[in-house]
Amino acid sequence: MKQRGILTVVSGFAGSGKGTVMKALLSKYDYGLSISATTRSPRPGEEHGREYFFLTREQFESMIKGDQLIEYAEYVGNYYGTPRQYVEEQLEQGRNVILEIEVQGALKVKEKYPDTLLLFLTPPSADELKARLVGRGTEDASTIAKRMERAAKEAEMIEKYDYLVVNDQVERCVEEVNRIITSRQAAVSNNMELVAELTEELVRMASESGNGEKKKLAVSPDRKAK
Repeated sequence: MKQRGILTVVSGFAGSGKGTVMKALLSKYDYGLSISATTRSPRPGEEHGREYFFLTREQFESMIKGDQLIEYAEYVGNYYGTPRQYVEEQLEQGRNVILEIEVQGALKVKEKYPDTLLLFLTPPSADELKARLVGRGTEDASTIAKRMERAAKEAEMIEKYDYLVVNDQVERCVEEVNRIITSRQAAVSNNMELVAELTEELVRMASESGNGEKKKLAVSPDRKAK
């Protein structure tokens, strides 16, 4: 019997390094990374079906009405969401799927799929988070301040996650994420169909064995005498 895959959602503060960790994880282990759909225009170098599924607003809203998205949200006038079909197909094939989405989206996924594993990545400290944002050199002081404010709000939601993973070193973080997912895959709660199948087979075998013993005991005295 093929085991259903584990659906994992990874979130983290901007500057937590989750993108780098996900890239390293996918290059080392066989995970399916769900591709999001969006109504924003492709940026230079981006391709439909690789970075995103680029859709028109009408197409996206049709998917919303058809309940074809696990979760979605609207940012700065554009929709972003996770298509249901790809995720369901991969999970049914027994492949573990990872969604890299923000906190609100992660909690929506958990509502629809209660067995979803929620992981939150964080730097070792708030000072380190700020240092990483400054070190990227891509944002001004005002933008960094806004990101830190958002991080403070996101921190209030961490208790809703299953695991908190400290990203102090990428390779160690990758191994920890993989260990957590692998451990969940072996949990009894994720293998109830296998448990039921094994139980049924063992009961049947025990019953057949018991019937065989009864037949031996039922041999007549005359036959034994011969």
